[in-house]
Amino acid sequence: MGKVKLHWQILIAIVLAGIAGTLTGTEGSILGIAFVDMYDFIGTLFMNALRMIIVPLIMSSIIVGIATIGSGSDLGRLGGKTILFYAASSTIAILIGLFFVNLLSPGIADGIPVGEQLNLTLDSGEVASAVSAVEGRGGSDIVEIFLRMVPTNVVSAAAEGQMLGLIFFSLVFGFFMTQIPTKQSEVLITFWSGVSETMMMITMWVMKFAPYGVFGLVAETVASTGFAAFRPLLFFFFTVLLALAAHAFIALPLVLKYVAKVSPMNHYRAMAPAMLMAFSSASSSGSLPLTMKCVEENAGVSNRTASFVLPLGATINMDGTALYECVAAIFLAQAYGLEMTFVTQFTVVLIALLTSIGVAGIPAASLVAITVILTAIGLPVEAIGLLLVTDRVLDMCRTSINIFSDSCGTVVIAKSEGETGILESPSVAA
Repeated sequence: MGKVKLHWQILIAIVLAGIAGTLTGTEGSILGIAFVDMYDFIGTLFMNALRMIIVPLIMSSIIVGIATIGSGSDLGRLGGKTILFYAASSTIAILIGLFFVNLLSPGIADGIPVGEQLNLTLDSGEVASAVSAVEGRGGSDIVEIFLRMVPTNVVSAAAEGQMLGLIFFSLVFGFFMTQIPTKQSEVLITFWSGVSETMMMITMWVMKFAPYGVFGLVAETVASTGFAAFRPLLFFFFTVLLALAAHAFIALPLVLKYVAKVSPMNHYRAMAPAMLMAFSSASSSGSLPLTMKCVEENAGVSNRTASFVLPLGATINMDGTALYECVAAIFLAQAYGLEMTFVTQFTVVLIALLTSIGVAGIPAASLVAITVILTAIGLPVEAIGLLLVTDRVLDMCRTSINIFSDSCGTVVIAKSEGETGILESPSVAA
């Protein structure tokens, strides 16, 4: 498979995994070892390797990126552009989700809320576990998101995967590293540059095993849940997919074409490996190494811009997640028969935007964020149990959108900084 492009290897792995998972199911075994356990072992081993490199990669990338930006004014300009783009893209994503969930009304069938049909109060072990994970959470968690940005212990933040705090520390460290005397500054820059280059080499080595890791991850999911698990919520499922598709194939390409003035098709080709990796792993952070590789090598964006914009986006720019939160909350409201006034829907939009900023650092991830919304509009948190049926596949889809939006933002910002040669070659993923 050495001569085959990585994204094709991953795509082949996904297809083979779907076939293998379907054929073996949860009961298939060889020599007394269940196939599903083998899939889980392969997938877990690969994801552990990715998680191993995330913290040093993000820290070194941001610190070096800040150090190479230059003056404080340059940093402020680049940071301002990044935050502005991410806020705008997330808002657009939420509004698209709001449009489709109101247009299609998946929570209503024949004019009747579907809550009773779907048995929202079902208390299975899985549902009970999910409810327990978010029990007692509410609007105060929004404040905690921002408090998490300033960690009391950066080592603990790194160990616990609190990426918001880690990114904040890296930004501050990188900036003040350039303010000390030149001699000491050069030593630190050389050190962190060495760490960054080493981590990229380790990343490239780990990514050689991506097709095998993807196979394990997808095969385990298919073997465990199959495809029939999605049927009870098919309408909701496709509403989310349609909204995500509109954002990925209409909104963001328009931004690329008319704001960045680059070819959307070239960008799709450039980002294909990273999007497939994000789809299979359902992890924006886990996909970051490959996203950075694609943006720099395939799209032609400088390391200076990519190392600043992408790690920040992997934590605070969650377009797919924000869209999903909005659709899920309003779907449940429809299923319960709750009248969604303009004020209520505006509340959903605002909270979805705020919670998506730090959703990756919250226990139970999107479920907690959705719970914050449900609490705000007066719905029981037990309703999140309904979402577990389709959450895995939708999580895979929205993660792909998350990293694609990050990459679009990087291209837009790079073009605004006067970079040239971006996405000019159509051969990036042939």
